[in-house]
Amino acid sequence: MEEVEGDSRTARDKDDDTQIKNVDSSKKKRRRRRKKVSRWLRFGCLKMESDEGGGVDLEVDFEGKRGDPTHLVIMINGILGSSQNWKYAAKQFLKKYPQDLIVHCSKSNCNILTLDGIDVMGERLENEVVSVIKHHPSLQKISFVGHSLGGLVARYAIARLYELDITGERFQGNGACGDDHQGDSWPEEKFKDKIAGLEPVNFITSATPHLGSLGHKQVPMLCGFHTLEKVAARTSSFLGRTGKHLFLTDRDEEKPPLLLQMVRDCEDLKFISALRSFRRCVAYSNARFDHIVGWSTSSIRHQNELPKIKHLKGADKYPHIINEEVSKISASDEEPLEAKINGCKKLSMEEEMIRGLTKVSWERVDVNFKGSAQRFLAHNTIQVNNYCINYDGADVVQHMVDNFLL
Repeated sequence: MEEVEGDSRTARDKDDDTQIKNVDSSKKKRRRRRKKVSRWLRFGCLKMESDEGGGVDLEVDFEGKRGDPTHLVIMINGILGSSQNWKYAAKQFLKKYPQDLIVHCSKSNCNILTLDGIDVMGERLENEVVSVIKHHPSLQKISFVGHSLGGLVARYAIARLYELDITGERFQGNGACGDDHQGDSWPEEKFKDKIAGLEPVNFITSATPHLGSLGHKQVPMLCGFHTLEKVAARTSSFLGRTGKHLFLTDRDEEKPPLLLQMVRDCEDLKFISALRSFRRCVAYSNARFDHIVGWSTSSIRHQNELPKIKHLKGADKYPHIINEEVSKISASDEEPLEAKINGCKKLSMEEEMIRGLTKVSWERVDVNFKGSAQRFLAHNTIQVNNYCINYDGADVVQHMVDNFLL
């Protein structure tokens, strides 16, 4: 009997120990939660609200301790994506610049809507941006961050939102001023580039097929086989109008492919002027392991201009960023779409796009996830699409945040 009672006491002691451990564990969890909350209290509270366009605005609310944010950041998802794809990056931007930014994760082009074509998506984004700005009258500056197809949609939208703001200012001569223009006082017109009435600052793309997806290893999963690339171009319509735009097979109203039109200023849409209006344009590119968007098309380079990977290594703070460079603006003269080289050979569409886009100065940031278990998910990892499975791209997002201009 004594042995049975001893065994039962031992069992009860074990149960008590287990309960104590569970209590300790729950206390630790509560402590971790409190620390997390206190960190946010240092910055303020994360405020999320939906607008009429269906997107999500994120900002840090300081409850009267600061003025309203003046800088709007628009984040645009890629094909078949959603506003949730930028959730991690949006939070990092707000942690770094809690008093300055409103981050709007666009929702006007999500899931199957991304197959409607770059132009249709660009118009939707335009309307969404205008709607957001109306809700935040304190805004003065604007930046765009686009992943994959989202970068092209942003390029189309900014051309529709681009405007020249003309302000008449007077300069004084001999101490005179007034409306009678006497003496040396004359009105002086100043032109300012604006996007939706705001000052354009950062235009950032991440794994965006700027040169389209036609041939020349622009879609790495096709392994560079010419036959497979031709088949992909012919069957691009399974991705709707968007597929035709990406593979340059669209011929609306006998016009050149849309991506070709988007590398120059047209009568009604100033694509290059809109890009040039930003203080900085940045292209993040996967040098390897991106099976959807090739290195050349995402970094706006010829194949023979790509750096040799074996000579490139990442830094301690940004281990997956292997190269950074600023491109020089192309000095070549503007040439019409039907321009010829040496009087006989037409410019290839890829060459025309590179010439047009390099009339803008680009910061190129090359990324390599070599050694990462997530390297074969590079296309989404560069964005940290989902932190649970793409967390190795956190240093790339941090680089984006640290180099962001306010």
